[in-house]
Amino acid sequence: MSEDRAGTSEQLGSQWYDHEAGPLVRPYAMTGGRTKPGPTGVRFDLIALVSLDAGAPDVGDDSSLGPEHLALTELCRVETQSVAELAAGADLPVGVVRVLLGDLLELGCVTVSRPVPPAQLPDERILREVIEGLRAL
Repeated sequence: MSEDRAGTSEQLGSQWYDHEAGPLVRPYAMTGGRTKPGPTGVRFDLIALVSLDAGAPDVGDDSSLGPEHLALTELCRVETQSVAELAAGADLPVGVVRVLLGDLLELGCVTVSRPVPPAQLPDERILREVIEGLRAL
């Protein structure tokens, strides 16, 4: 192999290897090729709040869970966070986080609070009247 080719091969190899983190893993490898969170078909909104279930089993003992699952549970252990915050904190794509949260939800490790649907929110006109009434006090 010529020196040019060896150098190019080395550069390409280093592109897929982070010396601090180790080999880079494709998102589909983290989810086992799955794109939907579990057989229940549960959907996780970006603003859905995820918290660690108080009676959750210790996920550190479960060998079927990957390091990404453990990272998400550690983030939830600190405080309740939204799906978007978990994705940012774990430095993972939102789609991957949704699939991994589906696994954790099925194991009973996390609880999810769904956002209030817009149809159930109070009318903006009523809120403005309340604000005006409070200002008048």
